[in-house]
Amino acid sequence: MSPLQARTFTRTAGAAAVNYAARLELLEHYLAHHEDIVRCSQVTLEWLARHAAVKQSACLAVDAESDTLVGIATHGTDGEDIELLSWPLSDSHDPLIAALAARGAVQFKSYRPNGYASQPAPSPLGRGSFTAVPLGMRVGRADEDMAPGLLLLRTPSMTPDINWAVTVLGQKIDQVRGRGSLAEEARKLRRERTLFFTIINAVTDPIMLTDTEGRLIVANARAEKLFAASEEESEGRRRAVELNNMLFSAALSRSAVEGSQEARELLLVDPSDGSDLLFEVLSTTVEDPREGTGVVSVLRNITDLRRATEQIEENYQKLRVAEAAVRAERDRLNLIIDSVADPIIVTDSTGGTVLMNAPAEDLFTLPLAESEMAGRTVQANDAHFSSFLSGLLLGETGPGEIRRGEIGLMNPSTTEPIPVEAIAGKVLTETGELTAVVTILHDRREALERARLYEQLKTASDELQARVQAATAELATQNELLRRQAIELEQASRLKSQFLANMSHEFRTPLNAILGYTHMLLQGVAGDLLPAVKRQLQRIDSNGRHLMTIINEILDITRIEAGKMPMQLSEFNLNELVPEVMTELDPVIARSKLTVAPKLCPELPMVYSDRQKVKQIIVNLLSNALKFTHEGGIQITVGYDPVDRNACVSVVDTGIGISAEHHEKIFEDFRQVDDSPSRQYGGTGLGLAICRRLATALGGRITLESTMGKGSTFTLTVPAEAEQ
Repeated sequence: MSPLQARTFTRTAGAAAVNYAARLELLEHYLAHHEDIVRCSQVTLEWLARHAAVKQSACLAVDAESDTLVGIATHGTDGEDIELLSWPLSDSHDPLIAALAARGAVQFKSYRPNGYASQPAPSPLGRGSFTAVPLGMRVGRADEDMAPGLLLLRTPSMTPDINWAVTVLGQKIDQVRGRGSLAEEARKLRRERTLFFTIINAVTDPIMLTDTEGRLIVANARAEKLFAASEEESEGRRRAVELNNMLFSAALSRSAVEGSQEARELLLVDPSDGSDLLFEVLSTTVEDPREGTGVVSVLRNITDLRRATEQIEENYQKLRVAEAAVRAERDRLNLIIDSVADPIIVTDSTGGTVLMNAPAEDLFTLPLAESEMAGRTVQANDAHFSSFLSGLLLGETGPGEIRRGEIGLMNPSTTEPIPVEAIAGKVLTETGELTAVVTILHDRREALERARLYEQLKTASDELQARVQAATAELATQNELLRRQAIELEQASRLKSQFLANMSHEFRTPLNAILGYTHMLLQGVAGDLLPAVKRQLQRIDSNGRHLMTIINEILDITRIEAGKMPMQLSEFNLNELVPEVMTELDPVIARSKLTVAPKLCPELPMVYSDRQKVKQIIVNLLSNALKFTHEGGIQITVGYDPVDRNACVSVVDTGIGISAEHHEKIFEDFRQVDDSPSRQYGGTGLGLAICRRLATALGGRITLESTMGKGSTFTLTVPAEAEQ
C-alpha cells in the first residue's frame, strides 16, 4: 500500500467512526422519545444541520385519518409555523404530493402550488430552490405507494448521512403511525401553541424565555422586534438587535451575580428608527424537565414615563428660571425708568399716581423748602396733566389705546415755561380691563430750537445752492476751455511724434553713411592709418553708434505711441534666448569686470510670443544692470508659474539701487533719477519706458524691487502663450 493510499484509508476510517458515533446518538434519541414523532423529526433536522451541513430543512408527514400531508418540524427557516401548513393528498397535481410517490430525491427550482400558479409561491423553506426526499426511500416499493412523509432540504447534493437519516426517520414514522393519530396530535400541538402565542402576543410588553446564558428560546412579537432579526433585513437593524441582545445578556448576568429579583432599568435601541427605549426588567427563574433552567423576563416600557418625569423637572427648572428672569426684568425696568431723562408717570384706572421717575418728581412734587410760588406751579402742572389724562380715560380723542398731545408745564424752581409732548398708553388685561396708564413727557424745547436752526440752515442752503449753480456754470466754461486745450495738445503731441519720426529717418540716412565710411576707413580700405587717426575714427564710430541707438529708441517710442509696432509671434526657448543676450553683450560684460551668472528653468515649456521684443527688453535690462553696477555681480533668473502659465526673467544686480519715490519715475519718457545737466550717467531716458510699453503690448508687465545701496531686481513677466 502506498503512503498516499494509507493516508486516504486512515481519513476514510476516521470519518466512518465519526459518522457511526453520530448515528448512534440519533438512534438513542429515537429510543428515548419513541412515541414523539414531532420531537424525533426535530432532532433529526438538527442532526442533519450538525453532521451533514444542511442549514435549512423541514419535515412533512402523511396523516392517514385526515388524508393530508402536514408539517411537523422545521430548522433554520424564518417563515410561518410549519405545524399550520397542510396539503390534501387528493391534489395529485401539487408537486409536493407528487414527490411522495417518487423513487428518489426531487429537485425544485421554485414551488408552485397545484402546479398551475403563474407566480412562484414560497415553499415551507421560503423562496429559492430545494430538494424533496421521500422518507424511507424503500427499494422495491410499488410506484403507487406513497412515502410516510417528505424531508425538504436546501443542500447542493445528497450525501450518505442524508440518505441514512431519511431512511431511519421514515422507519420511525412508520412505527409510530400505528400507535395513534398523527393529525390529532398535530392539531392538539398546534392548538396549544397557537393559544400560547396568542396570549403572549396580546401583551404589549416584551416577554421572553431565555436560557441561563441569555440565548432566546421563546418570545412574543414585541420582543422579537427588539431581539430578533433575519439575514434579509438591513444591516442597521441587525446591528441594533445585536446591541440589544448584548445589553440584555449583561443585565441578566448582573441580576444573577447580585441575586436580586427587583426590577431593573435597561436602556435598549429601537431597531426601526434607532431611538433610545428605556425598560423596567422583571426576571424570574423557571425549571423545565426537558429544557432545563430558564429565565422568564418581562420588559415594561417606561420611556414615556421617564420622558414625562424629565419634562416635569425641566418645566420646573424653566419656571424657576422664568421667576428669576421676571425679578431681574422688574429690577432692570426700574433701573431703566430711573435712567430715562424724560419724565415717566404711571397712574391707575382712577388717575391716581402709582409710580414716577426722578424727572417727573421735579415737575409734580414740591420739596418742603420751596416757596409758595413753586407750590402753585406744581399744582398748575398737576392740573394740566390731569386734564390731558382725563381726555384719554373718557375717550375724547376717539377710539384707541394711545393719546398724543402737547401740555404747557413750568419749572417749579425757575417758573420757566416747558412745552412738552405727552404720550399716554393704556395697559389692559386679557379681558380688556384697564389696569394702568403709562405717560411719557418729552421736553420739546430742544426740538423747537432744532426747528429754528433748521430754518436758518435751510436759508443758508438756498444761498449756497445759488452760489454752487453759478460756480457750476463757471466750471462748465472752464471745462470747455480745457477740452479744447486737450485737443490742441493731442494734435501737438501727434505732430511732435510725426516730427520726431521724420527727423529720425532724416538723421539715420547720413548717419548710416558716416558709420559706413568710418568702418571702411577702420578696415584699411584707404590704406594704413596712423594710430592717432585710428583712435579718432574709433571715437567717431562709437559716438555715431550711440547716436544711432538714440534715434532707434525715438523711433520705437513714436511707433508704440502711434500703435504701429508690429508683433511677430513665434515659438522659442527662453532658456536659449538668455545665453544669446549674454553673448551679444559679452564685450560690455568683459569691460565691466562683473560676474554675470544665468539661472535657467528646466521645467520651462516653449514660449509663444515676439522673440525679438522679448530679447530687446532683456538686453535693455541687462545693459542697465551693467551700467549701474560697479562691484559684485549680476544674476539672470528664468522662472515659470504653471498655475498662471506665465514665464518670467529676473535681472538681479548689486548696484547703486533706486529709492522708492523714483520707482515709477524711471519708467516715464525721457526721465531719469538724476535729470541735472551734470548727471553722472548718460542716456535718453527712453530705455525703461520702451521696455514697459513692449511688455504691455506682449500682455505682460515689468516690476521693480530695489533698495538704495543694495541693488535692484527688474522682473519681466509674459504669458507663455500670447494672444493672437
